[in-house]
Amino acid sequence: MSTSPLRGKLALITGCTGGIGRATALALAKQGLNIAIHYNANSTYAASLQGELEQLGVHSAAFQADMGDYDEVRRLHREVVGSMGHPDVLFNNAGTTGKVIGREGQIEDLDMAVFESTWKVNAGSSFLLTQLCVPHMVQQKFGRIIFNSSVAAGTGGVIGPHYASSKSALHGMMHWIAQRYAKDGITCNAIAPALIVETGMMGNPNPENMKMIPVGRFGKPEEISSIVEMLVGNAYMTNKIIVADGGWTAGAF
Repeated sequence: MSTSPLRGKLALITGCTGGIGRATALALAKQGLNIAIHYNANSTYAASLQGELEQLGVHSAAFQADMGDYDEVRRLHREVVGSMGHPDVLFNNAGTTGKVIGREGQIEDLDMAVFESTWKVNAGSSFLLTQLCVPHMVQQKFGRIIFNSSVAAGTGGVIGPHYASSKSALHGMMHWIAQRYAKDGITCNAIAPALIVETGMMGNPNPENMKMIPVGRFGKPEEISSIVEMLVGNAYMTNKIIVADGGWTAGAF
């Protein structure tokens, strides 16, 4: 077991039963962090992941919540605190694509209900959960907040404007939080992945999309979780968007 200074701290990971969430949970557990597993529907997978984490010698527990329902987000936080304590690390990873219209879709094919529900899951719930976790982080003068964004926030992506705009909202949120709470020992960053397979969003990827990736392949969840692990362990890196897209974009946006 790692002798990391992070050993014994608690990480709450939303969307923990997806590919990136699972990989991140395992990576942080190997650093000695306890893990609060959030899931929505897949209780069997959450239980299986909990068993894997316990084998690594850390404490974990699973918590169900629909991230499209703000009352359930509040309940999630309340149950995590009551069962495991206040999170020291928050990885806002849960997300949804909503309706996929693609790069050549028609904007009129998206109604406001889809736009708003996508924003609610991707941006609103992340804001609310962060709002609930920050006061304790301020009190203890330590916190790590990470948003899982998307390369779509800077390029428009391959899903649609509802998804792209919900992800770009995370960046503005992150910049404000990072600057406001840096003096309180809290870092806040975002990761912007592109086309990561072995995830719910990329279970059956369009091979045509690989043409946009200079490295010539799709990404793997572990290639994102390693960035989360670095951000959790780094007290000097904050207010950054880290783009992990196989070279699709030339730099940060």
